[in-house]
Amino acid sequence: MKLYRLHRIQCLPISIEQAWDFFSNPQNLPLITPAWLRFCVTSPLPERMYPGMIVTYTITPIGRLPVRWVTEITHVSEPHLFVDEQRWGPYRFWHHQHLFDQIEGGVRMQDIVHYMLPLGPIGTLAHELIVSKRLNEIFEFRRRALEERFGVLPR
Repeated sequence: MKLYRLHRIQCLPISIEQAWDFFSNPQNLPLITPAWLRFCVTSPLPERMYPGMIVTYTITPIGRLPVRWVTEITHVSEPHLFVDEQRWGPYRFWHHQHLFDQIEGGVRMQDIVHYMLPLGPIGTLAHELIVSKRLNEIFEFRRRALEERFGVLPR
C-alpha cells in the first residue's frame, strides 16, 4: 500500500490569532468545503477544538452515495498546530497537520496530509483516476474561499 502526501501552503494577510480563531472553530469547516462534497457535520460541535475531540460527518465524494467519516483532533498547540486523524471513513489512513506561522504582514498556513487508500491495487487505480484530482479540487476551493474571505498577502 502506498502512502500519499499532499502539501499546500497559503499566506494570508491576517494575524496568527485571527487564523487560529477561524480554523480552530470546527463550525467554519462548511465555509471552506466545496458544495459538491455535500459536507454535513453530524455531531455536536464546540466553539473551540481540543485534543480528543471527535467529529462525525458525511461527505459525498463520488456520485450520490454519502460516506460517513469520523475524525479525532489528536494534537493542539495553540496557535501553531492542530492535527486531525481519521478514525473511520473512506481512507485506510488519514493524518492531516494544520500549521500556522506568523510572517511579515500575515500568516503562513500549511496543510500536510498523509493518506493511504484501501483495496490495494484498486485503491492505487482509484487514486490515479479520481482521488488525487478530487483532493486537489477540494484544497483549491479552500484556497480560493480563504482568499475571498481574508484577501491575498502581497508578495
